[in-house]
Amino acid sequence: MEEYAYVNGKKLRKGYTTGTCATAATVAALSMILNQEREDKVTVKTASGVELTLKVEDPTFSELEASAAVRKDGGDDADATHGLLIYANVKLLPDQTAITIDGGKGVGRVTQKGLAIPVGMAAINPTPRRMIEENVRQMIGDDCGACVIISVPEGEETARLTYNSRLGILGGISILGTTGIVNPMSEESWKAAITVELTMLYETGHRWVVLAPGNYGEDFTTQVLGIDAGRIVNMSNFVGHVLKEVQRIGFERVLMVGHMGKLVKVAAGIFSTHSKDADARMETLVANLALMGAPLELLEQVDACLTTEAAGELIHAYGYDGIYQILADKIKARSERLLKYRKPEVSVDVVLFASEAGYLASTKPLDVIKEEWQ
Repeated sequence: MEEYAYVNGKKLRKGYTTGTCATAATVAALSMILNQEREDKVTVKTASGVELTLKVEDPTFSELEASAAVRKDGGDDADATHGLLIYANVKLLPDQTAITIDGGKGVGRVTQKGLAIPVGMAAINPTPRRMIEENVRQMIGDDCGACVIISVPEGEETARLTYNSRLGILGGISILGTTGIVNPMSEESWKAAITVELTMLYETGHRWVVLAPGNYGEDFTTQVLGIDAGRIVNMSNFVGHVLKEVQRIGFERVLMVGHMGKLVKVAAGIFSTHSKDADARMETLVANLALMGAPLELLEQVDACLTTEAAGELIHAYGYDGIYQILADKIKARSERLLKYRKPEVSVDVVLFASEAGYLASTKPLDVIKEEWQ
């Protein structure tokens, strides 16, 4: 593993996610059952293929059950979960074939619709779940089952420092990670990295750029719109900063592709979309629904939602799907207004989607966008 990243001339240490810790602890515990030997270190591959050797803490084992912990290390992007022990308790079930994965003490439970995990399940995201299951299956074969419980003793207390409760995740932290590696991305270094990526794209002759606020936007762009991944820049939460950099560097056209829950904030003129800076998702929906003449009953229900996915179900049920076109047009107008008094002039188009419903709206017909951006 490359232990450091160089961003804007600074040497920053990488870390690994809670999902990687949970996977490593599971592998360590299962190894102890299979080998009947104490494990002090464990080697695993992350979801992105990076091989890590991590220290095992508090290992215990018996003939069919074991427990092990791996300490979360966020590198130079340390957050509230940095330093937490992530435990895995594994039971072998020789008379079964299923592998079950659940959360114990300190791992949150999903209580609201709209997240990647169904209501009632432990907040262990899809990628960590897949990595745990794949490793267990590889180790025990097809003719045996196992029960894996992930726990974080200090998770409930730590969760108070996160936004989990606002997302309907109660009782602990989430087990997260899409790549397994935490790249050091303080805001300034992250912005600098985005500028480098934009500059490189411009210098290769591109004058149009797709901006996505995250992996979901990138996936929608490539899989649904069919646009080459090499034209996409991940702008994260720095919408206003990146738009201004796009204009400064000299791009002429922007296509913003993002999940409703992120880009709806831009419709209200919020250009730093991290929840620590601003939210106003439901307020923006409520205000625009009210302008459409929506009944008070719908407005109150949307205002009580914790996610735009949950709000979207209500909006569809009441027949107000037209709000998405209004919001897409407002995002375009707000973004172009931000750049109005500088040169060159930048044209912005927008595509909105949701996790469950898929495509919602765009500032041009989707077929036109696909054709223009091929």
